[in-house]
Amino acid sequence: MRFMIMVRANKDTEADVKPDESLLTEMTTYHEELSKAGALVDASGLQPSSKGWRIRYSGKKRSVVDGPYTEAKELIAGYTIIEAKSREEALEWTKRFPNPFPNGQESEIEVRPIKGLEELGDSEVVRRFRDLGVGTQK
Repeated sequence: MRFMIMVRANKDTEADVKPDESLLTEMTTYHEELSKAGALVDASGLQPSSKGWRIRYSGKKRSVVDGPYTEAKELIAGYTIIEAKSREEALEWTKRFPNPFPNGQESEIEVRPIKGLEELGDSEVVRRFRDLGVGTQK
């Protein structure tokens, strides 16, 4: 099973303030441990929302909404995707995730299982996705 660990944004990440060297060291150590255990799939930080955009749908119509967005607490500053045998194993890894904002700011990570194609059945469309390597679990 794959899980996505999402680090919530705050005013510093939205201002593109670089993390302290000590946090980078802690995160690197954590990701090295995940990698050694064969649990690391991917990890990265995200640019501030001011550099992004959203596509808003209304029926067939699409409109572009450029960042930044005002509700930083609803934004994601970074992510780690892990592979675990169970929810319990993923929970143990995420309990070890370093505090993303250790300088006294309130912080939070959110963890969600990634839906696999096997949960969508075995239709022709799902097989086409599988052939592309999209949504496949290890």
